[in-house]
Amino acid sequence: MKAVGVTEFGGPESLHLLKLPVPEAGEGEIRIRVSAATVNPVDELVRRGQAFVSDAEPPYVPGMEAAGIVDQVGPGVRSTLTVGDRVSVVAVVSGTHGAYAEYLVVPAESAVLAPQGASDAEAATLAMNGLTARMALDLLRTPDHGTVAVTGAAGAVGGYVVQLAKADGLRVIADAAPKDERLVHDLGADIVLPRGSAFADQVRKHAPQGVDGLVDTAGIASEAARAVRDGGRVATSAGGELAAAEHDRGVTIEQTFVPNYAREHTHLERLRQLTEEGRLTLRVARILPAEQVVEAHRLLATGGLRGRIVLIF
Repeated sequence: MKAVGVTEFGGPESLHLLKLPVPEAGEGEIRIRVSAATVNPVDELVRRGQAFVSDAEPPYVPGMEAAGIVDQVGPGVRSTLTVGDRVSVVAVVSGTHGAYAEYLVVPAESAVLAPQGASDAEAATLAMNGLTARMALDLLRTPDHGTVAVTGAAGAVGGYVVQLAKADGLRVIADAAPKDERLVHDLGADIVLPRGSAFADQVRKHAPQGVDGLVDTAGIASEAARAVRDGGRVATSAGGELAAAEHDRGVTIEQTFVPNYAREHTHLERLRQLTEEGRLTLRVARILPAEQVVEAHRLLATGGLRGRIVLIF
């Protein structure tokens, strides 16, 4: 099968086409004929040898989410998915099993029917990014009708956080650059504030006691945590540490790690349902053929994307 990956770690130019054996679905697994695979920041870490490769041999194939057609169902699968179903999947990279490939084997629980009306490219952006957002909100344990702040709200994960928080009945205060203010409003944020170091102070003007929780997708948890009330929580997909003063206030920080949610099929089904209801927006920034993966990773490194790049196989 055709795949895209690296035999030696490095920059975007280290990615190249590979020819690999077609994998077989094992116990509890399904095989997908991939049509589209999303390019995510974690794929850069795989390419550099910084994530998901410590116990594997080369070549290394990135890719954490995809869309395609089920073409093999392994023994012991309890899912209702059958051969020919069009699905969105989350794929935790292990060795040569990343989603940048014509065929992909995943646990059946990691796949859900693609949302009706979504293109293959759109469907590919649902699972991993959606589950990351879902996990972040779950880690906050926000009380009913509570308030959350979101950084990086115009990005792929941040946008999902805004929409899922609204679906949960929460009040959302989000950040945005001037060019993205309308986008973040349209995603459902109740209050949109300027990005930057003053975000926490601006949040406090609208929530004087502090918000119940903060989802940080912009990598500014250490400074934005001042927006959180005493005893509140921060969930981040971008790393970072809290200042001692925040710990003294009882603020805690949690790191999202999507492999822990990779088999949360109930959450995947909910993401699909919200998409079909028009309450979750699938955003594609660019569509490129798999042969242009180097360009895709160069675009990813420039930042500023409003949605995901998708590779077509």
